Amino acid sequence: MNKKLVVLFDVDNTLLDNDAVAADLRAHLEEEVGHDRQQRYWDIFEALRRELGYADYLGALQRYRANFPRDLHVLTVSHFLLEYPFRDRLYPKAIEAVEYVKQFGQAVIVSDGDVVFQPHKIWRSGLFMAFDRNVLIYVHKESEVEDIERRYPAEHYVVIDDKLRLLAAFKQIWGERVTTVFPRQGHYALDEKEIRKYPAADYAIDRIADLTTLDFNMIDRPH
Repeated sequence: MNKKLVVLFDVDNTLLDNDAVAADLRAHLEEEVGHDRQQRYWDIFEALRRELGYADYLGALQRYRANFPRDLHVLTVSHFLLEYPFRDRLYPKAIEAVEYVKQFGQAVIVSDGDVVFQPHKIWRSGLFMAFDRNVLIYVHKESEVEDIERRYPAEHYVVIDDKLRLLAAFKQIWGERVTTVFPRQGHYALDEKEIRKYPAADYAIDRIADLTTLDFNMIDRPH
């Protein structure tokens, strides 16, 4: 392992199919609270995302409860979220991709999210142990470069993320010290209008399993 190389992995729609999790939650809400209130939950969720800058499923549930204090179905929804089998939603060969990268450098999760549900998801999915407990969760990770460098110093970084906006932000900050990898998974990565707003990543792959096709011994050199 090259201690001079640190590889930073996003979680949602990079290692774990969060779109599928959201679809399952939508179906559960539809069954438990009905269509109108299910839609109300997602309206609250999106408003909270705009306010906080990250997805907060449990926070949205708290706000939903404030809107419907006598709707006891909310209790089944919290159980659904906390007991969800996140391990089953890992993308095919996601763990193998992580193990492959660990041959070349240190693998670290760097995610945005709340302080309860996001670490819970990472733990239940098995990613916490797959990354040897190397997990960072911020409000806005692109604003925490100094802290990332302090905790995981390296000569070169690789950032793997389904959001081209974030890859561009890291590239602007680190310049030639970073290589960006864009897995075309999930709704953000497939939004062509959004993609056109930002420069291309250094590498684009169709799925996280394709990470094993990259030679990380060469990845920090001009290509």
